[in-house]
Amino acid sequence: MATDALSVTLSALADPTRRAIIARLSNGEATVSELAAPFEMSFPAVSKHLKVLERAGLVEQGREAQFRPRKLRPDPLRDLAAWLEDYRRYWDDHLDNLDAYLAEIQKGDAK
Repeated sequence: MATDALSVTLSALADPTRRAIIARLSNGEATVSELAAPFEMSFPAVSKHLKVLERAGLVEQGREAQFRPRKLRPDPLRDLAAWLEDYRRYWDDHLDNLDAYLAEIQKGDAK
């Protein structure tokens, strides 16, 4: 089982329901009822998804009277974005080289 933080984050985000929950929480805190509303699944099923997100550090449970709203914790997403940035730069550089190569070939074809 993956134990490093990046692997745990990626594993938690592998499920489309959990990504939808993260997207909803990016707009602010929400209760389990509010998070469950768009899905055709039971509260226990939504709670299981929330537990995965909480274990990954992506979501935390608050406390407001009898409610336990969830909120997004951005640190794991920042770490993921930083990791992905290295690969974005890599591909940008390689695609720029490919563009230059294709332009050179097209110039040769035009002669």
